[in-house]
Amino acid sequence: MSSLFSDWLAGQSAEPTNDPAPAEAASAAEAPVKAEAAAPAKPTKAPRASSEKVVLDAQLAAAIDTARSAIAEVAGSSVIGDHLGTLAEGTRLVTHYFACTDPIYRGWRWVAVLARAPRSKKVTVCETALLPGPDSLVAPEWIPWDQRVEPGDLTPRDTLPKVEDDPNLQQGFEQVEETSDGNLDEIPNFEFGLGRRRVLSPEGISSAATRWAESETGAESDFAAKASAHCSSCGYLMPLAGSLRQKFGVCANGWSPADGKVVALDFGCGAHSETDISRQSTDPAEAVVDDYSAGELEFQEG
Repeated sequence: MSSLFSDWLAGQSAEPTNDPAPAEAASAAEAPVKAEAAAPAKPTKAPRASSEKVVLDAQLAAAIDTARSAIAEVAGSSVIGDHLGTLAEGTRLVTHYFACTDPIYRGWRWVAVLARAPRSKKVTVCETALLPGPDSLVAPEWIPWDQRVEPGDLTPRDTLPKVEDDPNLQQGFEQVEETSDGNLDEIPNFEFGLGRRRVLSPEGISSAATRWAESETGAESDFAAKASAHCSSCGYLMPLAGSLRQKFGVCANGWSPADGKVVALDFGCGAHSETDISRQSTDPAEAVVDDYSAGELEFQEG
């Protein structure tokens, strides 16, 4: 089998050529084979260096009809176009390229890989395939599901698989002893063996803080820029526990667009508990009575 498919997947862009090597070059390449047949058996030699130039086999390059017939057995002759050229895959191993005329596969190319045994004139078909050309429309590169799923993609019926080595979590018993500043993020897990097996790691806490700071309820949002006061002085703010209490809280104002959301202390909106605006009078306006009749109106020219 040739390296046709593996080479293509690796991104190699070798193009076929319409200039096959002269027959003399092919005959010269065959000369060592004949000499070896007459000489005594020798130890196996090391494989040829990859940098050595591969000579295009003239007999295989001329077998265009054989390559076309092999493709026609698979796809039919109606979708096979002009012969585009040949490519030497190795010693006595040649790939033929044909244009694909099927409008569904615009820019794709039919390929047929031919080979022959040493000192043999019989051409053998190794494989046929339809491969994309340089300008073909192909599917995008595969991306694993965990890199494609975004936070808003989860629906009530979806369940994400467990991530065993999640960098945002750590085992509960890995928490350190309680410190004098009362940082609740570092209190030993008293539920060990009974409650949560894993808790947020420092990386997970930092990741959450970054998302919240860059969200619509962060300090750089439009509401925060136009607010006359920040959430840090609002009576509706419910502080968080742990180290994040210094930067975030939860809004409990039903009139606020951030109700029930984590907000930065520097966030703000028009529903702040301590801000006010100049209130207009709520008394009804006096009635205006038009007591002029149509006959009493005076008209002036000009």
